Amino acid sequence: MPRRYDPERRQRIVDAAIRVVGKKGLAGLSHRSVAAEADVPLGSTTYHFKTLDELMVAALRQTNEGFAKALADSGLPQSTDSDLAADLAHALGTWLGGDRTGVELEYELYLAALRRPALRPVAAEWTEETAERLSHRTDPVTARALLALMDGICLQVLLTGAEYDEEYAREMLRRVLEG
Repeated sequence: MPRRYDPERRQRIVDAAIRVVGKKGLAGLSHRSVAAEADVPLGSTTYHFKTLDELMVAALRQTNEGFAKALADSGLPQSTDSDLAADLAHALGTWLGGDRTGVELEYELYLAALRRPALRPVAAEWTEETAERLSHRTDPVTARALLALMDGICLQVLLTGAEYDEEYAREMLRRVLEG
């Protein structure tokens, strides 16, 4: 049988990997589980991604776009005359109020970098890019502190199941900004 040209296959595999991790966690991720989810032959997953780490890197890159999009949609960092703490708190609320599975997945992949060195450069890229965006509104050191605080708030919300408190986030972010 002739080989079918399928230019979307690689993307379908990445999307399937994200769904698998969303449903089963990282422990459920395998070439076989992704192939089944993507409805592609097992050989396709190993052709496009020789290792699971390569597949996780692609999935992390794609999921990292979630918070970057929330920041971009909020108008950050272009708007320089608005209240940065309020803008960031609102962006966090938008992100956490969206697809919760996507947010959880992003953090699960992000934290997987602790044990999987191949993921560390992608996690570091995300941190650097986001800090750079925030540096347009404040100094680089404060930008990193804001990012660390936002990460902490997000993790607390995800781990405790508590509702996101935008007023609290705004006040804490303002304290960091005021130094």
